[in-house]
Amino acid sequence: MPARLNLECGGSTPLLRCKPGRSNLRRTGASSDPRRLFFLTLRLCALCVSVAIPFLSSAQQTQLNIAAASDLKFALTDLAATYEKQSNVKINLTFGSSGNFFAQIQNGAPFDIFFSADSDYPRKLNEAGLVLPSGTYQYAVGHVVLWVPANSKLNLAPGWQVLLDPVVQKVAVANPDHAPYGAAAVGALKKSGYYDRVKDKLVFGENISQAAQFVQSGSAQVGILALSLALSPPLRDGRFWQIPQNQYLRMIQTAVVLKNSPRKDLALSFLKFVSTEGGKTLEEYGFDKPGSSSPYQLYRPK
Repeated sequence: MPARLNLECGGSTPLLRCKPGRSNLRRTGASSDPRRLFFLTLRLCALCVSVAIPFLSSAQQTQLNIAAASDLKFALTDLAATYEKQSNVKINLTFGSSGNFFAQIQNGAPFDIFFSADSDYPRKLNEAGLVLPSGTYQYAVGHVVLWVPANSKLNLAPGWQVLLDPVVQKVAVANPDHAPYGAAAVGALKKSGYYDRVKDKLVFGENISQAAQFVQSGSAQVGILALSLALSPPLRDGRFWQIPQNQYLRMIQTAVVLKNSPRKDLALSFLKFVSTEGGKTLEEYGFDKPGSSSPYQLYRPK
């Protein structure tokens, strides 16, 4: 009589486990070749693994890894939370300066989408062949403001003139070498004629969020920040003066789907969500629409 095999495969993890051995492999009937049983067991375990791998791959495909400029810290976090509720996708957000993300992506960082605070870094990635041709979207126009905490006695009404007040020892900005909002701040200072008068007061944050932290902590008395941060929950109790748009290059913020993303369809779906349902949230954080023919010069809370 041929031998019968009772093979138990299972386990609490998604990956099925086959455990050959005396406890799982029971022989009944006539004796059988141990080597044959051993190789048969290996083949069955391999089958278990091959069945489990597609399920693991499917689970991994439900997460999007997104690199985003720090001015989006609150707006994009809100959008991601809304999207997760109505989809099967987990949004993993990493915030930082656009220039640093640009360098990381060039070196193969495993992001699916890159939300830049400008259009230059996405353009350079596209020229390098790292962007999905159909995956470029101009999602917002950003604005720059002078910001002080609620307990500050500084008067922002004169605009740039406030930076000359003796109380102002430090002015926080993002590093202009790799943060678009830092470049916009320095550009506006130069265009307004105040750069040479306050350059010794400037302290540079790694990104625009860190520049805001400098002012919050008292390390600086004024910050040149993104309007989106000035309107965020941690800073909205403070006061701000919006820098005229004509004093710095228009900040057309652009997102791209990266060519090496294994989740291109999911990435494109999220960009579509941002471009449709996400518009209201972006507006609440002071972003202008890229297609607007005449961007507003002064934000007025609704």
